[in-house]
Amino acid sequence: MFKTFEDVQKFSKDQMEASTKAAHAVGEGVKALASEVTAFSKKSFEDMTASGEALRAAKTMEAALKIQQDYAKSAYEAFVAQASKFSEHYTSIAKEAFKPVEGLVAQVKDATKLAA
Repeated sequence: MFKTFEDVQKFSKDQMEASTKAAHAVGEGVKALASEVTAFSKKSFEDMTASGEALRAAKTMEAALKIQQDYAKSAYEAFVAQASKFSEHYTSIAKEAFKPVEGLVAQVKDATKLAA
């Protein structure tokens, strides 16, 4: 697989650099995800507070039920939309984390084909 000790050293160095880049990509992705979670939590709390205030101001039971139904519907829709965004973020994080490693995998595949 490796012809010289220098080849082993170069591969090890490339492996370390790829691992560092992958870890950095994961860190940046998690930071973006945390920011997204914070924004969603803040918006959800604001919506819940506004709904509570509207409930307190409701004059009839029908009006209160309508407020609750509207809040439940909007909260569910917001949750589903946010879950979809989170899924996209996780996919993006995984893709970015594996980009640096892909080159090493290709090197190993090529080297094992030559050795066989």
